[in-house]
Amino acid sequence: MSYWSEFTKGIWEKNPILVLGVGLCPALAVSTSLSNALWMTVATTFVLTCSNIVISLIKKIVPSHIRIPIFITIIAAFVTVTELLLNAFQPVVYKSLGIFLPLIVANCVILGRAEEVASKKGLTISIIDALGMGAGFGVVLCALAFVREFLGANKLFGFTVISGMEPSSAMIMAPGAFIVLGLMLWGMNKINSRGK
Repeated sequence: MSYWSEFTKGIWEKNPILVLGVGLCPALAVSTSLSNALWMTVATTFVLTCSNIVISLIKKIVPSHIRIPIFITIIAAFVTVTELLLNAFQPVVYKSLGIFLPLIVANCVILGRAEEVASKKGLTISIIDALGMGAGFGVVLCALAFVREFLGANKLFGFTVISGMEPSSAMIMAPGAFIVLGLMLWGMNKINSRGK
């Protein structure tokens, strides 16, 4: 298996949100703005990559009966580092993401990749897998946020897109997130079924 195919499987074949169905809570909650989506992508990818690196390096010395608590502790440590860095250097982003930053610890994408890849494969594959999964998570999150912010607020990164366009406030609320996500799932399934 090539490194490229290992990377791209996280974007399409095993996309965390659209295929595996994990990471939906932050995807639906922080996708009200493209800025939030980008920062959540960066934070999640950072935690995913760093935890995969550490878990891959220590996998041979971790007893199998306590591996999950150890993995969660490692993930929590990197989430704490991420929170502290954002609070220190990007306090507006830190406040905007709110509770969804510490909830990265409970994100099944990260624990799932630690269990499936980092604890079983080498360091290089673990890093590539983490970056691919982070990219797949980010692509869906940013696409969702783009549609919701544009249709729900007529803005992107805080700037008005089309003057005079009346935004649909439903798109910023929870029903808008579910509608857009549902359309994305339908589109992906349609593309996959045509490929077969």
